[in-house]
Amino acid sequence: MSDVTRRLLELLAHLQTGRRFSGPELASRLQTSPRTVRRDVERLRDYGYPVTTQPGPGGFYQLAAGRALPPMVFDDEEAVATVVGLGVLAASAPPDTDAGGIGSAADRAFGKIDQFLPKRLRARATAVRATLEAAAQTAPPINADALATLAAAADHHEYVTFSYTTRDGTTSQRRIEPYRQVHLHLRWYLLAWDRDRADWRTFRLDRISDIAVPGTRFAPRPLPAESAAEYLRGKLAEPRHRAVVTVHSPAPKVADVLKFSDCAIEPLDEERCRITTWVDSFEWLVLNLAFLDADFTIEEPEQFRTRCRQLAHRLDLAAHDPE
Repeated sequence: MSDVTRRLLELLAHLQTGRRFSGPELASRLQTSPRTVRRDVERLRDYGYPVTTQPGPGGFYQLAAGRALPPMVFDDEEAVATVVGLGVLAASAPPDTDAGGIGSAADRAFGKIDQFLPKRLRARATAVRATLEAAAQTAPPINADALATLAAAADHHEYVTFSYTTRDGTTSQRRIEPYRQVHLHLRWYLLAWDRDRADWRTFRLDRISDIAVPGTRFAPRPLPAESAAEYLRGKLAEPRHRAVVTVHSPAPKVADVLKFSDCAIEPLDEERCRITTWVDSFEWLVLNLAFLDADFTIEEPEQFRTRCRQLAHRLDLAAHDPE
């Protein structure tokens, strides 16, 4: 890919945010000169992109809203990322691809994405698609239409009603204000304000049915945490044990061993990292930490230290020769 093409794609990516950018700001982001930015904007106009310009002090560039745009042009990395993303999502589809769900939709899109890519990238995308094999993952099927409907309602701040089935099979009618949809541990969740319970709730999307959007709007509330994902993690971890451990091993190595664990890994330096995790039992955690083959220090809680001492004593006794 030429430098000009790469720069045009980066410029287009900035403009497609819908923001107004000054010439110097774009020049700084693209690491080029304002004069080159002007030339590149003219190139985009030649390709059919409606870039509006306000000259003079306070001037800006902005991509006109509400206009039909030419097809999005992927760069090399974006094309590969799109194919890989579809392949991974398709791995969550049930064996019967006629069963529907977003995984099945991704599986269908995975087979035809190269038709929508620039000609120069089709061979690369086809090669990635032909040689990529994602292992099947057990995940509840999620209806793509339901996900899109809830997304639109959240974006437009519209009330939603639906039937919800809990883990024990109890079904109830819910009236909620939708805010965010979160993907965590191969499950999709909806964060919403429950109008009848006057509190924040999370709902599994695969347990939601009969969605209705009456069209009535609500005034959005501030989220109950820094992010919906953070709130969801906190709720799922409430009945579990929290532990903080410093491990004398690089963060990438630790992340590879604990890839299926619910934990946050913070690099401290090139050779150490801090793990914050939530577990059902401390015994499970200490065994996983032992598999790291690295020294570690328990920062908290004291209960975890006690369980480690007890387990160490039991293992020490087991290692003695029988009399």
